[in-house]
Amino acid sequence: MSKICKICGKRPAAGRTIKRRGLAKRKGGVGQRITGKSKRRFLPNLKYVRVEKDGKKTRIRVCTKCLKAGKVKKAI
Repeated sequence: MSKICKICGKRPAAGRTIKRRGLAKRKGGVGQRITGKSKRRFLPNLKYVRVEKDGKKTRIRVCTKCLKAGKVKKAI
């Protein structure tokens, strides 16, 4: 199942983590060196919510930002 918000379309974003070694110059060292880069994904904070849509109650995945902003009408 895809990790996409049904309201705003927020989806996973790609990025990297950077490994560094050494003491920073401002702390008296010779500077930091990059020793490795590895890929990672930033996943959205999605929740399953029961929503009333077109008179029917369905469950959709919604990000917490949309829930907090009140863009979703929850079903009782």
